Amino acid sequence: MAKSKRRYVCQACGSVSSQWQGQCADCREWNTLVEDAPATVFSAKHDLSRGGRALAFEPLNAPTKLPVRKSTGLAEFDRALGGGLVPGSAVLMGGDPGIGKSTLLLQTAATIARGGNDVVYVSGEEAAGQVRLRAARMGVADAPIRLASETSVRDILTTLGQGDPPALLVIDSIQTMHSDMIEGAPGTVSQVRGCALELIRYAKESGCAVVLVGHVTKDGTIAGPRVLEHMVDVVMSFEGERSHQYRILRALKNRFGAVDEIGVFAMAAEGLEEVANPSLLFLSGRDSPLAGSSVFPALEGTRPVLVEIQALIVRLQSGATPRRAVVGWDSGRLAMLLAVLESRCGLNFSSAEVYLNIAGGYRLTDPAADLAVAAALVSALADKPLPDKAAWFGEVSLAGEIRPVAHAPLRLREAAKLGFTRSFGPAGVAGIEDARGYRGLAALANVVDQVMGSA
Repeated sequence: MAKSKRRYVCQACGSVSSQWQGQCADCREWNTLVEDAPATVFSAKHDLSRGGRALAFEPLNAPTKLPVRKSTGLAEFDRALGGGLVPGSAVLMGGDPGIGKSTLLLQTAATIARGGNDVVYVSGEEAAGQVRLRAARMGVADAPIRLASETSVRDILTTLGQGDPPALLVIDSIQTMHSDMIEGAPGTVSQVRGCALELIRYAKESGCAVVLVGHVTKDGTIAGPRVLEHMVDVVMSFEGERSHQYRILRALKNRFGAVDEIGVFAMAAEGLEEVANPSLLFLSGRDSPLAGSSVFPALEGTRPVLVEIQALIVRLQSGATPRRAVVGWDSGRLAMLLAVLESRCGLNFSSAEVYLNIAGGYRLTDPAADLAVAAALVSALADKPLPDKAAWFGEVSLAGEIRPVAHAPLRLREAAKLGFTRSFGPAGVAGIEDARGYRGLAALANVVDQVMGSA
């Protein structure tokens, strides 16, 4: 047998190194390499003479009783899950510290328990008294939840095996769980992978829906081995700025539904409240049109959300290098858009500082926001407000063309529902000519001419 070699695993990204070093070569984090148990050396070929178990294959269309989804009692949570919790599924939820993961799951557990279902809530980070204190503040202390403060996976599974499986099992968090069958401290790569495997196996065998809370790194990704996200059925991200009251629950992976669906919540004194119409939330405080402000109908999964894009242009008197500050959008895409405006439209941003902000702390990844950002930049540069009650969407190419985007009719319907009577976007898109006050724009230069007042 080959001699086992030492290996060191990064606790931030999971990369493996043959020797210890202060900084991880992959994620550039410091002091994250920890010696892991040596990998077992296996033979490259199985000895089939010792026998094995023959597999029983089934046709793809074999009659099977499909599992019935169980509602969480929160419509926004159900939307992000694709319709509710699937029995026997494993859900991984990540988010920044203090964003409200435990609050949301405690509210969900209380709602399901009040519906006559057995719910188990296991906290590895807080004592049982601390969880009760938060439940009392939220007004859910009377919910029949079985609560425990434990970190041993063996003890948890032994207790659950003594009776019928619960409808929901919440583990807060997976990084605090420990298995005595695996060497290493809680939170190491081997422990997180092994504990998650045991809990997921219990979910599949018993039909209990398991929700695992996961820590995140400073970059916002879920800490621990990336294989953890492959093992579970659903990966969810709880996002938002703690300085703002709103929170967004986003599905990043879903084996039972669509991805990129979102649920919107608002943090209140007694917990999280559902936001049925998030467009009103992100457009609150917008009474009159201002220079440098545009409205963009974003699309999150199947839900359109109207957000406000704000731009500010500051002319510099000296020869200092101008700043480019972006909040909620890709800084590289802003640099590309500024280059298109300068090259194709003759505008000068080289001697000005550019500040761009997505109101409410919202984060945009939709390429259809290009036109709304360009309109806000031109409006700020000309110091002229854009037309009132107007929405902007369209992808801008390097040639200065405004290209069609997906689901244009859905975006227009949401804008019209909130009183926006004019929409500016790509010309020739099927289904949007009947929108009220629609004006087709074939090139970005048309936007500049209209905003600058020279058209």
